[in-house]
Amino acid sequence: MDSIELRNNFHNLINSIKNDTLLIRFYDIMTIVKNTKEGTLLGRLTKEEYEELMHAYKESEDEENLISHEEMKKKHQKWL
Repeated sequence: MDSIELRNNFHNLINSIKNDTLLIRFYDIMTIVKNTKEGTLLGRLTKEEYEELMHAYKESEDEENLISHEEMKKKHQKWL
């Protein structure tokens, strides 16, 4: 999908939403994303948060540490 097609699809999606609350949420999210400089998320983490994130990432590279999407949904069903 090229940029023009993506923009057209995006506009069509927005135009098809009839729920004002959803539109406001969507707008707020897009505004935040647009105004966030790339790479600033990692810069906002504390040293401990960054180290924990990197540790979790390294653990995720070992397939034995992973569970299926279905298993995760079952495990956390009460919050879904």
